[in-house]
Order: sequence, then structure tokens, then C-alpha cells
Amino acid sequence: MTNDDVQWLDDQERDAWIGLMTVLLRVPAALDRQLRSAAGITHFDYQVMVILSEADDRTLRMSHLADLTEGSLPRLSQVVARHEKAGWIVRHPDPDDGRSTLATLTDAGFDTLVAAAPGHVEEVRRLVFDPLSKAQIGQLARIADSIMAGPASGSDPRPERKHKHEDKHEDKH
Repeated sequence: MTNDDVQWLDDQERDAWIGLMTVLLRVPAALDRQLRSAAGITHFDYQVMVILSEADDRTLRMSHLADLTEGSLPRLSQVVARHEKAGWIVRHPDPDDGRSTLATLTDAGFDTLVAAAPGHVEEVRRLVFDPLSKAQIGQLARIADSIMAGPASGSDPRPERKHKHEDKHEDKH
């Protein structure tokens, strides 16, 4: 592909892309700082525990958990090993497929998650939702849905939801 073949971003697309990239860099970094300071865990640790907490019996195959966290299996294995030492997760062979390993969030891990959640949610609200109007929050949800329905879709860790964020004042432009 040559430069002549590329459909370059126009000014509006470039501004939107730079804004999105700034959000994608700064918000996770701020959430990571808050969780490290308040709970001694990383944002990735928190994501792993949240996903396990929402699974049946708080258990998932490690390979599926890696997909849902957008982490590599080696990275996830390192995190789970730390969580095992802390008593937050246990790993065991999958009885249905001995080649697979299951990760289960323990009661102690769930308690750690529950203790970290209020500060995390407060920081999410401060960073993401407080600066937005209700209409903008609905727009943000629809934008995220549109992006995730496109080529970047993959494994979406969000639970299925009925689009309660539908907004009568939707901007259709």
C-alpha cells in the first residue's frame, strides 16, 4: 500500500482519534494509580477479579480469562500466580478437559474485590461520568457499542445488556 492508497484522517477524525487515544492512555493509568494506592492491586488485577466474580462459580478457563482481559496467557499466569500466593485465586485442572486449567476466585479474593470496589467506582465516576451529561453518557455507551461491533470486536467482557442507555435526544448526525 502506498501513501496514495491510504484514506488519511480528516481534521475531525484526527481530533477524535487523538482525544480517544488520550482517554485510553490516561484513564487506565489513573485507575491503576488509585487501585495501587488504595488496595495494593493493579487495574489488571482488578479486571481479572471482576471477570471471575461474574462467572458461574467464580471460575473460568485460564485461556478464556486471558481473552476476556485482553492479556496474554503468560501475563495472566503471572498475575494469577501472585493472586494464588495472596489466597485470592486457586488454579486447578479442568475436569472436562485435563489439558486446560481453571481459575477460581476465592472468598478472600472476592472480599478483596468488594473492598476495592467503592474507591474504584468513585474514581471511575470522577474521571469518566462526572464531566458528562446524561445525554453524553448515553452517546458514549452507543459509541462504545458501535466500535465493539466493528472489526475490533473480539471477546467483549461486558455482560449482555438491554440498551437502557437509549436516549430520546439521540444525536443522529
